[in-house]
Amino acid sequence: MMLTNNFKYYLSYFSIILFGFLQAQNSASGRIIDEKTNAPVTGVAIFINDSNTPYTTASSGNFSIQSDTIIYKLKFQKKNYAVESINISPESFQDLIIKMSAEKVSNIEAVVIHNERPKFKNKKENPAYAIMQKVWERKRNNGLDKFDTYTYKEYEKIQFDANNLDSAFMKRKIFNKLEFIFDYKDSTASGKIGLPVFLNEAIYENYGENKPSKRTKRLLVAQKTSGFQDNQIITLTAKNLYRDINIYDNTLNYFDIGFPSPAGETGFSTYDYNLVDTISIRGEKAFKIRYQPKRTEVLAFQGYLYIDTDSYAVLGAILKSTQKINVNFINGISTELEYDNPDENTFLPRKFVTEIEMTPFSKKKTSKSIIAKRSVDYSEYQFNKPLEDNVFKRKEEEYDDKFVDKDDAYWLKARPDSLSKSEQGIYDMLDKLQQTPKFNRIVKLYETLGSGYYNIVKGIDLGPIFSIYGKNEVEGDRIRLGARTYFTRNDPWRVQFYTAYGFKDQQVKYGAEARFMFNRVNRFTIGAGTRRDILQLGVQLTNDDGIMARTFASSTLFARGENASLSSVNQTNVFTAIEPWKNFQIRLDGTMQSIKSANPSGFNLMYYKDGNLRQTTNDSHITLSLIARPGAKFSQTGIDRYEHGTLAPTIVLKYTRGIEGLFGSDFSYNKLQFMFYKPILIGSWGKLLLNFEAGKNFDTVPLALQNVIPGNQSYSLAQNTFAQLNYYEFVADTYTTLHLEHHFNGKILSYIPLIKKLKLREIAFIRGAYGTLSDASKAINVAGFKYSAPSEHIYYEYGVGIENIGFGNLRIFRVDFNWRGNYLDRPDISIFGIKAGFQVGF
Repeated sequence: MMLTNNFKYYLSYFSIILFGFLQAQNSASGRIIDEKTNAPVTGVAIFINDSNTPYTTASSGNFSIQSDTIIYKLKFQKKNYAVESINISPESFQDLIIKMSAEKVSNIEAVVIHNERPKFKNKKENPAYAIMQKVWERKRNNGLDKFDTYTYKEYEKIQFDANNLDSAFMKRKIFNKLEFIFDYKDSTASGKIGLPVFLNEAIYENYGENKPSKRTKRLLVAQKTSGFQDNQIITLTAKNLYRDINIYDNTLNYFDIGFPSPAGETGFSTYDYNLVDTISIRGEKAFKIRYQPKRTEVLAFQGYLYIDTDSYAVLGAILKSTQKINVNFINGISTELEYDNPDENTFLPRKFVTEIEMTPFSKKKTSKSIIAKRSVDYSEYQFNKPLEDNVFKRKEEEYDDKFVDKDDAYWLKARPDSLSKSEQGIYDMLDKLQQTPKFNRIVKLYETLGSGYYNIVKGIDLGPIFSIYGKNEVEGDRIRLGARTYFTRNDPWRVQFYTAYGFKDQQVKYGAEARFMFNRVNRFTIGAGTRRDILQLGVQLTNDDGIMARTFASSTLFARGENASLSSVNQTNVFTAIEPWKNFQIRLDGTMQSIKSANPSGFNLMYYKDGNLRQTTNDSHITLSLIARPGAKFSQTGIDRYEHGTLAPTIVLKYTRGIEGLFGSDFSYNKLQFMFYKPILIGSWGKLLLNFEAGKNFDTVPLALQNVIPGNQSYSLAQNTFAQLNYYEFVADTYTTLHLEHHFNGKILSYIPLIKKLKLREIAFIRGAYGTLSDASKAINVAGFKYSAPSEHIYYEYGVGIENIGFGNLRIFRVDFNWRGNYLDRPDISIFGIKAGFQVGF
């Protein structure tokens, strides 16, 4: 979710300078002239690669070609001229000069155009296949895993460039009083204008131990960001665009979407391979193998593999997306990889360079866009040198705001290559922009849209602005206003509050919470809060006890049927949390609350206690939560952290103990809950979202404290709920739920003519719940006869969805079609339903 918000912010922020397009080997341009006279030659047939069919005919002496597949060769033919061929490479594809020479007629017996691309009866006759078989047989592992200890240095540079600008674009009103930024522009070879807009440099020291125990540490020792040191959303968005990849893996992760690797063992199911040359790579003799996807509509790459002729190790690779890449906001991806191979079994990363072309609006090559380039240099490898335990410990100074500040002299020495003139100018340009009122107003606007908060004075933000208005059955129209403290991105403390008013019930609601973190290393934190509000309980099983956690009081503006099952909650919470190990949190909450129906005539929460009928449930409990996020990456060191996009799982184990008599509590009870969530890439077949939950109430409690299988009566999408269940339809002492949702990324629809042009993506899902409810738990509630658990059969529902609905690169709408699988004889149920909503992401 954080990635989604930050990416939306980034798109808005950089919309003032979106531009151009990324050209690669999918395009070529130049002039065709007579070798002797230098006069333009017209009517020349141009063939792409080894095709026998002309791609186009140049009506003038100039030509410009755009292709859906990679262009590695062009052939030019005209009557009375000799056939000319030219190889196309990333370094040579623009401003080409083709010189046509007259053919000697007396020497011509016949003109025959040969298809030079070899044809094979089967893949075993293809020499490239034999080479790739050797690569797969001798698949290498990352050399870091074979040594007892290792260290190495990592230099990372991320740069955003606005290219392909023109004079009309620079004269737009939005640049009034900002014209000085174009003093830092560059002219490209095509005559267009490029403008660097963001630069982030970082130095990391990496430490690893494989024996006797497995430990790693990646220490950020220096960072320099052009003008955005105080704007973490920009820097985080930049880093979130990239994932670490291993060319030998079957699936490569880009934007948490799986792309088939051309060097993976399953590569031949996606790619065609051709051996085109034998060349020298850093003094090593290498096969140059060209690969292309068999179908351009799939998420795959095209480019070259460079394979050592002796060891069959991958020395390098070029990966370029096809013209028909179906990823939101992305027009193109290009990655160049270099590897060192210290022995026959291992490899070491040497240099990775990735360029991503982004635009929120159009897939057309003429649309304005941003080129995001990340280069990483790996150096100073050292192996099997003893490492002290202290190296792997988190230290207080590492979390200091000034820890990564380094002077210019440090950077001159630390960089593997000096900055270009345009890169050097970014720091100066954006420092000047920070002093420009107009620019700061623009930044403030997009910060508000991205974070949901509007800064009114230093340290105080109003918001969230998207929660100002809501509506429900009890309150009618509802207005909510809130605020928070926010001095810097690394604040060790935060105070938040809100107040709300319902025009139907004419009641004022409120909530407030304060949190303070004592230690940045183990994130030892305490907090306290209180609220009085109308809430929709029963929409989460493993819920957050925090006062300012998301509520569902007013989120449903449109729903199927009337929802009167809202609760009036008075709640006070205190908590403490600590991370004794990285990505592992222990949290202890103490909660005192009273719960009653917010609409007694339509929703009954009354229960029997010691023979007496009560309408308010008084509860005091403590909750111990163990939360693990292995592999998760976070930015910032303050009370609030921003999470990098990863495929890290979330594992939660919670124990709740209700204490009767404490602050007037009515019940003693014990509850145990477990949750596991994990996104899983399944090769080229997309991504599976798995969510499993289980829990048990060991004692009898009233409905207000019971486990409710989450329903969703709204017409909007709600994660980990059951679309065709009514609120409180199933209640359980003991429960298990499983949600499986698979995103195919358009793999199936890409086979359907006409439909594939819409670039829609298919989703399939199934959800199940099983539970039991004791007779005692039914009897304690006045309306207990209404409630039951899915104990007779596993309740299930299933469906399909269509996502990526929109136009151009702005495809953020999703529609789900849901069917209820069983328990069809119940009154007031919905067997089929449609849910829809916005889903911002790649």
